[in-house]
Amino acid sequence: MLNLRPGGQTPAPGPVASFSSGQAPAEGAASRSAQAGTAPVAAVPDTLPGSLEGTRPPGDWNRVDDAGHLLPTPDLRGLFEYYLAALGEESLDQLVARIRQALQALPEPARSEARQLLGDYLDYKLAVGELEARTGAGADMATAENALASIRDLRRKYLGEVAADAFFAREEAVDRYQAARREILARDDLTDAQRIARLQAAEAALPESLRRAREESRKFIDYETQLRALQADPDANQAAINRLRETTFGAEVAERLARVEAAQADWDRRWSDYRADLARLDAAGLAGPEQKDAVQRLRDRYFSDQEQIRVQALDSIQ
Repeated sequence: MLNLRPGGQTPAPGPVASFSSGQAPAEGAASRSAQAGTAPVAAVPDTLPGSLEGTRPPGDWNRVDDAGHLLPTPDLRGLFEYYLAALGEESLDQLVARIRQALQALPEPARSEARQLLGDYLDYKLAVGELEARTGAGADMATAENALASIRDLRRKYLGEVAADAFFAREEAVDRYQAARREILARDDLTDAQRIARLQAAEAALPESLRRAREESRKFIDYETQLRALQADPDANQAAINRLRETTFGAEVAERLARVEAAQADWDRRWSDYRADLARLDAAGLAGPEQKDAVQRLRDRYFSDQEQIRVQALDSIQ
């Protein structure tokens, strides 16, 4: 059976009011770990909150082992956060009821374990809010590092080692890397070679998926630097740009990237021409209705109906 608590112990839950950082909890309020394990306290509205319309929760969150016990995963935390992100549009009680409704898809005993974990997660978030309120926004680096360590401890206190690792392993790895990177960059007793070696070692400790993402990000930055150099070189031709794309990303990605870049170049050209014509139109001093009609004709000349939504937004901030 999955043990969601270290040593099977349940921490004494704190009172609950809201997730607002720094807001004092109501005296005597029941913990969410108790509430989430009982019948929903609020009806589930027929329609989703506005911010969730047209979206769907993450898939593959309903993992169980061969005995039907819950397997906590990042997607399960994603399910919780998917609904909790709408806090303010609906009450916390309603959102808890929505999550409990989704958890009905699980078999027992996983369903009851997931309800308990939901309550533990809510209590954890409240504890973090109280910690952040005590720490304050203007904390120095040492205080911020201590706060991160305290948050890691709170995760294991409320969720247990198994669920805390499943929910937060990725971001904790990033936190460790960022802390190590700051420490390495702040040291003045390292040579450049030593600093580079230590930074590389810190990055090597990241999960493989994060290392790949960082490598891809660096690859694209290097590509853009070389692309700008080629575009600025009067002797460079399109064939050289095509070779750069294919050498950097491979043939299939290079082909897609070429289409994206061509579309962007076409947009940039039309946008530049449109803005030049719009400036001349503004200088003509037309009356209000005539000006509005003339602007619309310009937009129709350069952009599709779909693109004009973007154009109107860009014009509003120029």
